[in-house]
Amino acid sequence: MTTPDTQLWEVFIRSRSGLSHRHVGSVHAIDSTLALHAARDVYTRRGEGLSIWVVPSAAITASDPADKAMLFEPAESKIYRHPTFYDVPDEVGHM
Repeated sequence: MTTPDTQLWEVFIRSRSGLSHRHVGSVHAIDSTLALHAARDVYTRRGEGLSIWVVPSAAITASDPADKAMLFEPAESKIYRHPTFYDVPDEVGHM
């Protein structure tokens, strides 16, 4: 149950098997310390995490999927950003 003082926090966990944090869910809490404790209790019950991030949901800005063409199309027209544009000398080996 939430009260008017609580806010929604997004929870990210870095697992033992990977290096990047992954969004796992949300918790309601009054402050970041309580959000961190709630995230630990809810999302790492089996010790599957090495690191926890909690971020206020209000602090996250997301793109609209409808804006995909506007946001990502400019990268498609710049072929020099693709690794296939460059010739790699044989003596370099595997990159």
